[in-house]
Amino acid sequence: MKRARPSLIGALLLPLALLLLPATSAYAAGGTATFAKTSTWDNGYQGQYTITNNGTAAINGWTVEFDLPSGSAAGTYWDATLTQSGSHYAFKNREYNGSVAPGASASFGFVVSGTGAPSGCKLNGAACAGSGGGGSDTSAPSTPGGLTVTGHSSSSVSLSWTASTDNVGVTGYEVYQGSSPATTATGTSATVSGLSASTAYSFKVRAKDAAGNLSAFGPAVSATTDASSGGGSGSGRFSPYADITMATPTLRDVANATGQKHFTLAFALADSSGCNPSWGGTVPLNDARVIGEVNDLKGVGGDVTVATGGAAGPYLENTCGSTAALLAAYEKALDAVGSNRLDVDVEASIPVAQVNTALKQLQSARGTAITYTLRVQAQDYGIDPFSVQILQDAASRGLNVTVNPMLMDFGYTGDWGSAIISASNATLAQMKQIWPSKTDTDLKRMLGLTPMIGRNDTGPTTTQAIARQILSYAQSNHVGYIGFWSTGRDNGGCPNGSVSPTCSGISQSTYEFTNIFKAFTG
Repeated sequence: MKRARPSLIGALLLPLALLLLPATSAYAAGGTATFAKTSTWDNGYQGQYTITNNGTAAINGWTVEFDLPSGSAAGTYWDATLTQSGSHYAFKNREYNGSVAPGASASFGFVVSGTGAPSGCKLNGAACAGSGGGGSDTSAPSTPGGLTVTGHSSSSVSLSWTASTDNVGVTGYEVYQGSSPATTATGTSATVSGLSASTAYSFKVRAKDAAGNLSAFGPAVSATTDASSGGGSGSGRFSPYADITMATPTLRDVANATGQKHFTLAFALADSSGCNPSWGGTVPLNDARVIGEVNDLKGVGGDVTVATGGAAGPYLENTCGSTAALLAAYEKALDAVGSNRLDVDVEASIPVAQVNTALKQLQSARGTAITYTLRVQAQDYGIDPFSVQILQDAASRGLNVTVNPMLMDFGYTGDWGSAIISASNATLAQMKQIWPSKTDTDLKRMLGLTPMIGRNDTGPTTTQAIARQILSYAQSNHVGYIGFWSTGRDNGGCPNGSVSPTCSGISQSTYEFTNIFKAFTG
């Protein structure tokens, strides 16, 4: 029997079969889409897919599809466009990240309400094929054990525990303070900072793997922080604002004169090139004078907080066009002065979801202490509606923040000191609505108080007597923080009632308000 003819038929059909293959098969053959949970909280998580080109030809356009189980839904997303049909999600590249060269990768992220992982992942119509790409790793790590308190100070508690095991590998641990995330760690120890003195806390730890699977929490441990050594420390419990674009007074001058050693540097803004942080939008982050001032302060045991935003832009929050870019800008500003405290001062519209996503990533990665400084609308109302929306979104993402109402330039009647206290209480009431599960004590620990000393822009005057009234309220309610605007105004150089950036507009001694507020112990 002859076999030549069947071979000829096979040879003729082969090119036809190649022509009928879907175009996306070539992409899928050389590409993978790998899923990871980059941040988690009790009722949701932040996820990311990374598309990697393992082939020899460029991937020109990608679509990642997957399903989420009942009870879980994707909301905010970035670096992709979304087409959704029920529980099925199809994310397609943006114009700037669709071409993936051989050996390169692209990624996109999203926030999920619920704890269900993606399944049935496809990259350009073919199986994602990456480790965890379709949520195939569903085995949780073992529960970490042996949680122990290894040390404590007036503002921190150090912990250690025994390592967990996992079928693929443990990638990190989440440390909770009570029912709220406190910090993360890649090893088996961590320090939770930013705590209040002479206060009892409870801590627990759980493990996670690359696919975002979480272990159960191990047994909790309790610890009580040490008694405070008083004000004037570098703890940040009292941190007046310093306009760092002004050459005088220097941070060390104020520290030497008063003993106050923590200051909030205002403001890191976008410079003329775009999403690049600089002081006041004009002074480079690594300016020799600024870095010299910070180093001098640290030389006497001090520290700083970095503030963004303020009364005038350009805001980093509005100039940086993506979550990743904004996160990088925040990190650059913090690293320039060696700080892990960020104050976001919002006096204009911002892209709320993008900002809170960047802040959550920052806090998860570095344990950064974050404060939102927000406008007050009126003494009986509290912060304005947009500020409330910012905090609601922050709470939904599990972001831990101090809420710092600007106790200045708001509508009021009667006595200005009483109006400030009323506005503080009204803000607490709003916070109770945003975080209904927190106790009154917890909420007060989340509250900051920041007046404008002396003559305010809209007329009222914060006198020394009112400053002592604010201090008394803060001490008796054990709030989390006091600040004021600003050290450059804390002098009696213009006692004529004028509003100036270099003096308070009232009769006072130099640094009198700093000396009043530094008595705050929390």
